[in-house]
Amino acid sequence: MRVGFGYDVHRLVEDRRLILGGVEIPYEKGLLGHSDADVLVHALMDAMLGAAGLGDIGRHFPDTDDQYKGISSMILLQKVTERLTEAGYMVNNMDVTVVAQRPRLAGYIPQMEANLAQVLGIPETAVNVKATTTEKLGFEGEGLGISAYAVCSIKELDA
Repeated sequence: MRVGFGYDVHRLVEDRRLILGGVEIPYEKGLLGHSDADVLVHALMDAMLGAAGLGDIGRHFPDTDDQYKGISSMILLQKVTERLTEAGYMVNNMDVTVVAQRPRLAGYIPQMEANLAQVLGIPETAVNVKATTTEKLGFEGEGLGISAYAVCSIKELDA
């Protein structure tokens, strides 16, 4: 059993869609980034890569590479899952916390968990997504951005 940790943050801006866990969430702002800027998935991918000792998403999907411009982070998650499989691992379970003052995310979490479980090829019971606020403190609390923290355990495919 191996464990990895991931963190990501993106700025909220106008004229962008808000995508979290592969779910488009109606909101007046979206996250700025080279891809769709899905902080939840980015934190999870870094946790997965870290657990396997495979670096980080910047190494695998650099923001200087035009092939990743605007790409769905769910596609990148599929690629990371394939890289884990090639390295002889699979996700055992994962837990992500999204930090955002607004919008409220609770109603979207079941779909996020289903999306993640499908791409990872694991049961939904092994996927946990939580959302919290910062009581209006910090950049998340001021509505300037959204961050996410992820932890993931992986196991050898033979195990």
